[in-house]
Amino acid sequence: MHIPEAAVTLERELRGIFGGRMQSFVLYGPRPDDEHSHASHGHDGAIAVHTMAIVDALSAEDLRACSGRMAAWQEAGLAAPLLVGAHEFGRSLDAFPFEFGAILSDHLVVSGANPFEGLSVDTADMRRACEVQARGHLLHLRQGYLETCGRGDALAVLIVRSAPACAALVMSVARLDGGATSNEAGAAARAVERRLQLAAPTMSDVVALTNVAEISSVDAERLFPPYLEAIERLVAYIDGWKH
Repeated sequence: MHIPEAAVTLERELRGIFGGRMQSFVLYGPRPDDEHSHASHGHDGAIAVHTMAIVDALSAEDLRACSGRMAAWQEAGLAAPLLVGAHEFGRSLDAFPFEFGAILSDHLVVSGANPFEGLSVDTADMRRACEVQARGHLLHLRQGYLETCGRGDALAVLIVRSAPACAALVMSVARLDGGATSNEAGAAARAVERRLQLAAPTMSDVVALTNVAEISSVDAERLFPPYLEAIERLVAYIDGWKH
C-alpha cells in the first residue's frame, strides 16, 4: 500500500503533539485511487485518506491541539485521524466488529509496533451487529414511509437518502458470509440478492443510488415495495444465520 505524503506529514505532526505517548500510526481503508469505494471523501471529491494513532493517553488538550490543525489536514485530503487509547481497540471489537474488523483486514502500520497483533473479530459479534443494522434499517423504512403521507416525491427522497445505509448493510452481510473481497458495495448487493434468491436486482438498484441526487416519484413508487420486502427477508436471514 502506498503511503501518501499527506499521511507522512500527519504522522510527524501527531508525534509533535503526543510525543512518546504515540505507540503506533496506521494507514487503513480504501486508497484514494479506489473509485468503487463508498468511503468518506475529501473537499475535492477524492477519497479521504484514513489513519489511526494508538496513544498511551488522550486528553482534552491533545484534542484541542489536533482540532487546530484539522482544517489543514482536510485540505490535504485526510480524514480526521482515529485517535485510540492503547487498550481501547481490542476491547471495542465486540462493539464495532465490522468497522474495526475492516481495519484489521486492510491496514498498513506506518510507524511503531503492530497494535493488532493477535486480535480477531468474533463471528457472533458480527452477526449481532449485522442484525442491529438490518432491523434498524427496516424500522427506518417503515417509519419513513408513514412520514411521506403518501407523497411520491417524499418517498423518492426517503429511498435516495437510505441508499448509503443500504450499501453499508449489504457490505456487512457480505462480510458476515465471508464473501466481501473488496470495498465495492455493488458486488455485495449482488451477493445478497443471490443469497436471498431475489427475483429482481432490488438491492443493486438501491445501492446504485448512493451517489444519485434524486429519482422520480414513479421510480420511487415502483422500487419501494420490493425494497421493503428485500429488507424484511434480509432481517429474517440474519436472524437465522448460522456460521
